[in-house]
Amino acid sequence: MSRSHGRLALQFFAFTVAAGVMLVSVVAPNAPQTAQAGADATVQADADVAQSLRVQAVAIEPLGRDTFAVKAYVPPPPPKVASGAPAAGTPDPGSAKAIAFEMVAARGWGTGEYDCLVALWNKESGWNTFAHNPSSGAYGIPQALPGNKMASAGADWATNPATQITWGLGYIQARYQTPCGAWGASQAKGWY
Repeated sequence: MSRSHGRLALQFFAFTVAAGVMLVSVVAPNAPQTAQAGADATVQADADVAQSLRVQAVAIEPLGRDTFAVKAYVPPPPPKVASGAPAAGTPDPGSAKAIAFEMVAARGWGTGEYDCLVALWNKESGWNTFAHNPSSGAYGIPQALPGNKMASAGADWATNPATQITWGLGYIQARYQTPCGAWGASQAKGWY
């Protein structure tokens, strides 16, 4: 086929498609009609409304050559996010995290709150009792600023993880209500 025949065929095809689309648009534009398009979809046209299409969510599944089935679409349930922080797992007995786990439970907070606390203090101090930020002066597991604020929870604030955790949980409850509240603030601001 020569180039001119190819162009002519393409132009004829384009004209035919355009004419077909226009004919579909102008056939009985003022006649009221309703066509049923599947179980939950209808197309309506009348004098006041040119055309409207209402379709509820459906899925079309192929059954074989040239045959299809229509099923209502049911979206999957949203993923469950209990705390907004990764699961912390079970702490090692006697560790600072085990002490915190017991204190969180004693306050009536669930494991989701414990997960947030672990994520928060992993970020702040890595659960290091002696963590010290030289630029800010923050100290200990909860990164109290200044560190001697924790003396209100015990004289051994500089060396005892239980004292630091007690103070840190009190601070979190007073300022953010829960560890997940503090974790959310930390995620938003970079600190808590």
